[in-house]
Amino acid sequence: MSTNNHIWNFSTVGGVIRVNLESGEDLLALDHLDQKLWTALSCPVEGLEIDSKTLSLIDLDGDGSIRVSEILEAVKWICANINNPDELLRQNKSLPLSSINQNSEEGKNLYKSAHEILQNLKLSEASSIGIEQTSDLSIIFANTKLNGDGIITPNSTDDKELKNLIQIIINHTAALDDRSGKKGIGSKNIELFYDECQKYNDWLLALNINQSQILSFGQNTEEALTAFSAVKTKIADYFVRLKLVRFDEEAANVLNTLVKSIELISHKDLSNCEDDIASYPLAKITSKNTLQLKQGINPAWQKKINAFYLHVVIPKLGQIEELSENDWQILENQFSAYIDWKGSKQGESVEALGIENIIQILQQDKQKDLHLLVQEDLSVETEANNIILVDKLVRYYCDIFRLLNNFVTFYDFYSPEEKAIFQNGTLFIDQRSCDLCIKVSDMDKHSTMVALSGMFLIYCDCVSKATNQKMTIVAAMTNGDIDNLIVGRNAIYYDRNGLDWDATVIKIIDNPISIRQAFFSPYRKVAKFIESQAEKFAQAKEKEEYDKATANLEGTATQIVEPPKASPTPFDIGKFVGIFAAISLALGAIGGILASFISGFLGLLWWQMPLALVCIIIAISGPSMIIAWLKLRKRNLAPILDANGWAINASAVINIPFGNTLTNLVKLPLNAKINLNDPFIKKKNPFLNTLILIGAIILLLLFMLWKQGTLQKWLGN
Repeated sequence: MSTNNHIWNFSTVGGVIRVNLESGEDLLALDHLDQKLWTALSCPVEGLEIDSKTLSLIDLDGDGSIRVSEILEAVKWICANINNPDELLRQNKSLPLSSINQNSEEGKNLYKSAHEILQNLKLSEASSIGIEQTSDLSIIFANTKLNGDGIITPNSTDDKELKNLIQIIINHTAALDDRSGKKGIGSKNIELFYDECQKYNDWLLALNINQSQILSFGQNTEEALTAFSAVKTKIADYFVRLKLVRFDEEAANVLNTLVKSIELISHKDLSNCEDDIASYPLAKITSKNTLQLKQGINPAWQKKINAFYLHVVIPKLGQIEELSENDWQILENQFSAYIDWKGSKQGESVEALGIENIIQILQQDKQKDLHLLVQEDLSVETEANNIILVDKLVRYYCDIFRLLNNFVTFYDFYSPEEKAIFQNGTLFIDQRSCDLCIKVSDMDKHSTMVALSGMFLIYCDCVSKATNQKMTIVAAMTNGDIDNLIVGRNAIYYDRNGLDWDATVIKIIDNPISIRQAFFSPYRKVAKFIESQAEKFAQAKEKEEYDKATANLEGTATQIVEPPKASPTPFDIGKFVGIFAAISLALGAIGGILASFISGFLGLLWWQMPLALVCIIIAISGPSMIIAWLKLRKRNLAPILDANGWAINASAVINIPFGNTLTNLVKLPLNAKINLNDPFIKKKNPFLNTLILIGAIILLLLFMLWKQGTLQKWLGN
């Protein structure tokens, strides 16, 4: 590990010693800071409240995660290209052109490119440049002919013929997106286009050379092939049947019998059974071993046979009425050359241009000119890339220190006036707002890790009606009470952009929220236990009454023969006496304990009684308060961030004072006025209340005097 003489300043933040980044010198020496002193070692690119494009530029290997080495590389690059690294700490929204370091070759190019961007945007008099000017390349390069990406558009040249040719190639190849946002072509598009044109031309040339052999039916060859193909399979099937009959003459009776098939459709409307009829043989087998073309044809095939006869048979065989198997083979061979030629077709992508235009394009041979134009575009690649680098420079200048405050240190998280980049928004629920809300990227990982945080967590599914987007967030409840927080409650969530989302609680991780909540926790548990037992008892009684009512109704509705009842068990007086004695003994013991407690309490001096009550309360609530205090001191954000893809290197403790700032309870506005005249509050009798209070005070005084013996002396006298 390398070291240098830089003096670092540290502060204790959240119970952990963290480095202070206070100057540009600190940034320049950051690569000498021991990584063990960094708060985080890795963070995700997505899901953070910082420009994701900036994070993507820092993520050099593109794995979706930013590590220490990539942070150091980004800091080194931006510090080398600006005059004063102290400016990074200001987190300005734009980069002054005067801040660019022109003492290096790269800095000079960046300065020049920044001016070019402003000129392209017609802002040549501007003295600074911001992300809004550098982020949209389509606007920056909109008015430039060449932009260094090796893609040319019709705007890349003033030659009308080349303009037209480029547009033709765009229309007939897979066009590319130019940096200006327009469609264009590259070297591969040009080569592919000319190759397709040549192949299509050669394909048609082969037809011209062997036209008599290929076009056996002249200009009607395609029409004849269509008619032939429509009946080819059916006629071939017919001649196979003829061969089968020649093999066995009795097969003719079987092949010609269609009674059963016709019976299946005879009850239907035969005009709708053309598909069924078409599945029958083309014609009946005859002793002539030929196909009768004029008669005896399956009616579903008659029209296609007529077209076959007209376009194929007559041109080659004349007006014959019977087609022999030999004739069929002659006709079939007439199409082999044409079918082979069609199968060798190439250059379909340019066919729509027409052969005349294709021949003209090949003869003009502008391919070389197009390639030269592409090379000319690539010649300005360095200048164009420098324009893109300006966007990187501006983003780093504006965002890098904010990232460092949330990576090297957690300064933004522990600063009351700032919010960390992982804080996604604010959840409003149960008269409080929770500022520590984090977008959940992996719910399964959260389920295994967040219990280690020691915080009371609420998971919510959020839906935005404005954008129809959905997300899951986890909110830390660090102040207030938990009485009304249950799964299924609805809330409202506001993201950092102010967009509201409908939120529904889907999961709760129960942990202490405050010492006050821990004080009342035992009493709430007892009350909840009594309430649940009472509900169970009431439900049991209700079920018992319902069962009785149901049994009575069933007994009245139907006569049920019941089996003979067993003879009742004789009353065992000894057992009853034993049970009664046990109950009496238990009640006596409880009563004895209560009596001893009361007598002991009454035996105390008057000033000891309040102390005794305080001790009882401490005995009940003290353990839960101590446990809560220990847990509240150890609340740690690190497991939650680790579950979201971070690699946290140090604890991110949320102690009681800091936790109270993350969850804000309801407060009335300053100088607010309250009308205490509630029309629905229970009416009270102030005179009666006063009498009760005076009576209680008198009884207390008498009791104290009696305990001291003063009252007995007075009565004795």
